[in-house]
Amino acid sequence: MKRSLSSRQCTLVLILFTALSVLTLLWYGRTHQDSKFRAFAQTFFLNEVQANPIHFHYTIDNPSAYGVDESSLTLPVYQPGDAASEVYALSLAREELGRINPEALNEENRQLYELLDSYLAAAASTAAYPYFSDPLSPSSGVPSELPILFSEYRLDDKADIENYLSILTQIPAYFEGLLVYEQEKADAGLFMSDLTADRVIRQCSGLLDAADLKSGSHFLEITFKDRLQQLAEKQILTDEEVNSYVSEHNRLLTTVVAPAYDRLADGLTVLKGSGKATCGLAGQENGRDYYRALVRLRTGSYRDIDEIKRLLAKDLRFNYESLFALLAANPALKDMITETPSLLPEMTPEEILADLQSEIGREYPPIPAGRNSAPIRSTIKYVDASLEAYSAPAFYMMPPIDNICNNLICLNAKDTEDDLALFTTLAHEGYPGHLYQTVYSKRYQEQQNILPLGNVLYYGGFVEGWAMYVELGSFDRAIELAKESHPEAAAYYQVCRLDRQFRLGLYSLLDIAIHYDNASFEDVQKLCYCLGINDSANLAALYQYIAEEPCNYLKYYLGYLEILELKKQAAVLWSEPDQVTAVYNDTEFLYRFHSFLLQNGPADYRTLARRLAAE
Repeated sequence: MKRSLSSRQCTLVLILFTALSVLTLLWYGRTHQDSKFRAFAQTFFLNEVQANPIHFHYTIDNPSAYGVDESSLTLPVYQPGDAASEVYALSLAREELGRINPEALNEENRQLYELLDSYLAAAASTAAYPYFSDPLSPSSGVPSELPILFSEYRLDDKADIENYLSILTQIPAYFEGLLVYEQEKADAGLFMSDLTADRVIRQCSGLLDAADLKSGSHFLEITFKDRLQQLAEKQILTDEEVNSYVSEHNRLLTTVVAPAYDRLADGLTVLKGSGKATCGLAGQENGRDYYRALVRLRTGSYRDIDEIKRLLAKDLRFNYESLFALLAANPALKDMITETPSLLPEMTPEEILADLQSEIGREYPPIPAGRNSAPIRSTIKYVDASLEAYSAPAFYMMPPIDNICNNLICLNAKDTEDDLALFTTLAHEGYPGHLYQTVYSKRYQEQQNILPLGNVLYYGGFVEGWAMYVELGSFDRAIELAKESHPEAAAYYQVCRLDRQFRLGLYSLLDIAIHYDNASFEDVQKLCYCLGINDSANLAALYQYIAEEPCNYLKYYLGYLEILELKKQAAVLWSEPDQVTAVYNDTEFLYRFHSFLLQNGPADYRTLARRLAAE
């Protein structure tokens, strides 16, 4: 006999069915939003990374794993009006991102969503002023960057060689596009000063020297041939293929790349006179608004300019007073500063890096294990002498995100002559600086299956702030190594560290003074004279550099100070009220704080502060 359900049973079944339906809908809505976001993030990443074949090659080792035909990528040639359309493209990206509900995402995706949204907003703020940036800056622009990138372009097989040679053929069109942009800058009254233009023109003439190319002694010719010889030793190339590729490479440098540099120089010569005299952004219409936006994008700091000034001024005052108190207590230190004595044990760059690596275990977490069990290797080399005038004191060449085992640090001999500078520079670039932070972040993302989105979002304030933080910390290790043989090393290295901080803090304040307060060279000169800095030639060069590179010093030093502010926040959150100050040098606290930064960065500092508060 068939039995029917009672009304009470029917009600229970209905409630259960409704609950299951709601849970199913919630589950579907959450997983659907996660899938939608991951698809958006993957597309955004691929679009960004494929925009420039050179950057793609440095970012991705195995293009097929991403469904990309690397040989199809071409250099982005600027077309008239492209700059003005960038803000529209960014607004479309934010609009599409806005269709995803961040509250319906899992924790990992929600954090990436917030990071991308804030980044796009900051980028759009600077893109609203399309003609203030300068891709031809003499210190960090395309003319000086390309030869370095070409000299280290990874050549693993014939396909890499063919792609590299193809890129060389595209340089003339690429440079023509840059001249179109510079013409638009000139039309907008924002072309570079004649002094800056002359520097770029000299670069173009010096970097591809005709005599060096003709004799086969140019560093691009030498480094290319060396890399091909390595492939021949691995039997990837025959001797005939090596000779053929070398011949074609030299032909392209001589008949394609060098003439493109000459035409770029000619184009800038024609545009000379259409810019203003060297000055900061504040001297241009809307320049202060652009600078505010640029500070946020480049440093990741969400403080207003006045608050940043106060933070820098407080730090400058402390370092200035500490420096002179130390000098007053140790009069002999003044002579030591002039002499720059060698107090550290004699070590090669490789030995210094190994020592720094061995010391980080107490306060820094070990690099997570990766899918690739190969060891993390590092190579140190010096930039070619012809590039010393255009290169930074040192730089770390980031490895591809899918193959981080081989890392390269390049040193500039003229800026790392004394042993302390070499030691702290290797801490900045290597361990526990850029190399360690980069490899840790990549391995952690791989381990946690985090999308590679962050690799196309540049957080200079975090990356350089971290490197500055550990560089200044490395003075303590230098003292440990030197003080046994040289008891005076402790006070001397403390003076060196305070002087380094004082100068970086001062240059950061000058960056704001020049670009936000419209300080002239005479204003800067008066201020520096009051602080005992009276070398007019060096001050003129400093003013010129800061005027050409807005936010560069801030990226390093404000980034460092923001990390210190996060450290204070962590100390308050993670310790008892009466232990806040004492915990600063506690090994366990430092280990936890460094782990937090490495696992949550690179990011802007507002995002990091929020995540820290939620710990």
